Amino acid sequence: MKKKLKSLMTPFEKFFAWEAASGLVLLACAVLALLLANSPFADAYAHLLHLPLGIGSGALRLEMSLTHWVNDGLMTLFFFAIGLEIKREFLYGELRTKAAMLLPVCAALGGMLVPALLYSLINLGAPTAGGWGIPMATDIAFALGILSLAASDAPLGLVVFLTALAIVDDLGAIIVIALFYSSDVSLAALGAGLLAILGAAALSRAGCKRLPLYGALGLAAWGAFLASGIHPTIAGVLLGLTIPAAASPETSLLHQLEERIEPWSAYLIMPIFALANAGVSLAGAALDPTSPLFLGIVCGLVIGKPLGIYGSVRLVTRLSGAPLPGSATPSATLAAGTLGGIGFTMSIFIANLAFPDEATLAAAKLSILSASILAGLLGALLFRLAGRNAAS
Repeated sequence: MKKKLKSLMTPFEKFFAWEAASGLVLLACAVLALLLANSPFADAYAHLLHLPLGIGSGALRLEMSLTHWVNDGLMTLFFFAIGLEIKREFLYGELRTKAAMLLPVCAALGGMLVPALLYSLINLGAPTAGGWGIPMATDIAFALGILSLAASDAPLGLVVFLTALAIVDDLGAIIVIALFYSSDVSLAALGAGLLAILGAAALSRAGCKRLPLYGALGLAAWGAFLASGIHPTIAGVLLGLTIPAAASPETSLLHQLEERIEPWSAYLIMPIFALANAGVSLAGAALDPTSPLFLGIVCGLVIGKPLGIYGSVRLVTRLSGAPLPGSATPSATLAAGTLGGIGFTMSIFIANLAFPDEATLAAAKLSILSASILAGLLGALLFRLAGRNAAS
């Protein structure tokens, strides 16, 4: 029995190690991007990001800027990894039973709805009202990275809870992107993309483990989604959900693929995304701390996230009589909820979709960076205080 439990925990332990270390790499790349955007190399940095790159020829040629290739192309692999993570959690992890998923799912919903509501109230009637999805996100890498540094002795159950919450949060963000941040949808192209995904699902149901077939169908789905007006990264998530699993996680193609892709996603794709998107000129961005945009993002992430997560946890545990995650103290649970306010990767991704205007987007990115730093520092401080209270 112990051997079986150990084997079931191994994928999570590896995932936690990847994400925690990735958070530090991500932070370094975000700082580097800011330095480049505010250095003598700023023009060269901007020119590189807007450099047009194309593949194919004639009617089949696709040309986009380097930034778009990163956000629409490379990030599809990141979302594919998210799809694998979601499926793994529902099959083998914290979300595999209704009882187990109740707390992280409710906490994630509270942590998405309260920030979105706060942002919407603050930006009611403002041109920036469409950015309500920005503070709904949690950056799992940053959150786990700070957790590993500030609370290395945190109960495993609390770590698993925060991870499961962030994965459900990612699922919610994906749904929001698909439903509310897509425009001028071509039903014909969307139908072609869904047919490719259904083809991958049929292969999975037949027990096929030939990766080139899944890759070809995934590429076809990506191209169709790009043409449809639905963000092409959604194709990556859907493809990840079709990858076949097995009764034992170690023997499944799902687990094998996640082990191969997760390090690339954590240490290459996300850092490149940070380098391409976190570089904001402090001189050129008109950041007004009193603006609805800034207040909505900061209040949503720093106040709304912990309020929604912690409030949902307390409500569910009181109604069900269940203990707090990992039998943690209320203050440690609040600290974990506060780390949920680190938006960064997914928040910036949604901001790119919400604000085509470069000035507004730059202000949104600075707001996200400010809010994420505040949430991280506050969460670390709360964990330290919780540790002192527990020791006294």
